[in-house]
Amino acid sequence: MNWRRCLCLGCLVIGLVALGAIGWGDRALALEGQSPIIAIGNLKQDFTYSDLSRQDLSEQNLVGASLAAADARDADFTHADLSQTILTKGVFLNAKMIGVNLSKSFADRVIFDGADLTDAVVVDAIMTSSTFNDAIITGADFSGTILDRYQIVQLCKYADGVNSVTGVSTRDGLGCR
Repeated sequence: MNWRRCLCLGCLVIGLVALGAIGWGDRALALEGQSPIIAIGNLKQDFTYSDLSRQDLSEQNLVGASLAAADARDADFTHADLSQTILTKGVFLNAKMIGVNLSKSFADRVIFDGADLTDAVVVDAIMTSSTFNDAIITGADFSGTILDRYQIVQLCKYADGVNSVTGVSTRDGLGCR
């Protein structure tokens, strides 16, 4: 081993020891086998792959949580704050999501079929390849949300109402013609 490699390895060891001395060692070690949301020491909650079906999560502050691949069918998220969450590949089949805040959430390939999104705030979110078959969207605000063109066409067929928080009509938020 040449002297440069030894010096670099020595610096790495000293750096890891220093991180441990200031309390970061446990977090660095926690990365193994855990979600990065928990491992970096954030107070955010991780519900990745969780079974949340039929759970009452109404009025909960879940800002920044991960519900990726969670099974939340028939769950109640009424007036919950799910802003900045990751919902990718989640199942929200028939979920009660009245007045939910989904702003700036990432919901790629999520099933919202039969969900009640009445008066939901879904502003500046990404909801590509998600489904909303038989979903109730009365008064939901989708302003600035990225949806597949097909989704927008389907949602515009029955979009109506005005969001009580933002004052934006569902049709305007979706950009219906």
